[in-house]
Amino acid sequence: MEVEPTENGNNGESEQQQQRKTKHKGKHDKPKPWDEDPSIDHWKIDKFDPSWNETGMLETSSFSTLFPQYREKYLQDAWPIVKGALKMHGISCELNLVEGSMTVSTTRKTRDPYIIVKARDLIKLLSRSVPAPQAIKILNDEMQCDIIKIGNLVRKKERFVKRRQRLVGPNSSNLKALEILTGCYILVQGNTVSAMGSFKGLKQVRRIVEDGMLNKKHPVLNLKVLMMKRDLANNPELANENWDRFLPKFKKKNVKQKKVKSKEKKKYTPFPPPQPPSKIDLQLESGEYFLSDKKKLAKKWLEKQERQADKAAENKRKREEVFVPPKEHTAQASATPNDDRNDVAAMATSLKKKAKDFGKQKSAETIDPEKYIAASGEPSAKKKSRHSKS
Repeated sequence: MEVEPTENGNNGESEQQQQRKTKHKGKHDKPKPWDEDPSIDHWKIDKFDPSWNETGMLETSSFSTLFPQYREKYLQDAWPIVKGALKMHGISCELNLVEGSMTVSTTRKTRDPYIIVKARDLIKLLSRSVPAPQAIKILNDEMQCDIIKIGNLVRKKERFVKRRQRLVGPNSSNLKALEILTGCYILVQGNTVSAMGSFKGLKQVRRIVEDGMLNKKHPVLNLKVLMMKRDLANNPELANENWDRFLPKFKKKNVKQKKVKSKEKKKYTPFPPPQPPSKIDLQLESGEYFLSDKKKLAKKWLEKQERQADKAAENKRKREEVFVPPKEHTAQASATPNDDRNDVAAMATSLKKKAKDFGKQKSAETIDPEKYIAASGEPSAKKKSRHSKS
């Protein structure tokens, strides 16, 4: 039976195929009655109700992770707390100290299918040195975690330690500020950074940690941006506007590094350098190799005495240097200045001599000779006093 062509020139079979395709198009895109209901919060995560899964799990799921040896003592002490928290959700856990591993698995009492993933995150956090009371909070529905690996982001160990210290800051100030701004718990341990919080906060933490370790942007600069964003979010007038004009734009400064002096390349020669002479070769050249042991000892003793004598002379010279008077620098001037100096000196001496003679002459004129000549008839004062007493 021939199929008549349609008006568009297609066969009947092609038309049926088109109908089948268009028939299923937009089947699930139909508007739902609760899409535009303002009383429903579509982002709210409802707490799991065990009545939603009364039969439990059909298969057993389990996860296992290793932990470092230094965590063994702490995990052994805190394991009863972890075991009690997981038992409430129907999860069994096992601590194997021989293999150094932790294992969690579902049981017949497990009702929440996603709780096993939360238990897996719990043992991961415990192995990364997160305290047990803090790690147990991951079992809550609103709490998420992220373990950021930073060990492979930097090659040199010194540079890695320096950039990791930037995240922590002095007295852990940067880490505390980051925890307050993002609302997350952050722990820097070894080659990983463990974070616990909301999805939005974890996204910010990962970006800041990776930018800091890759030296793209300093953590302090990212903290300043987060502080400004928080202030802008509190302002109702700017809550729905673009904040790019308010946020600071940091430019990367290129620090000048010391230029490494390039050594001049030696001219290539296919022949290897000559081998340096050995100790025996040197002894053969000097003839010492053929000397007897007694002569060798005598030669060494003489060399030692010579070195001691040289050293003693050098020390004596250094000690006597202190007592050597410095050389007087006499400048040889021309003949005319010396003559002038001699004339001036002669004039000064003559003036001094004249002044001295004049002083003597003046003192001789002022002396009264009568004072020094005793009167012939007048007795002295001492004699008078003696006569009076008698």
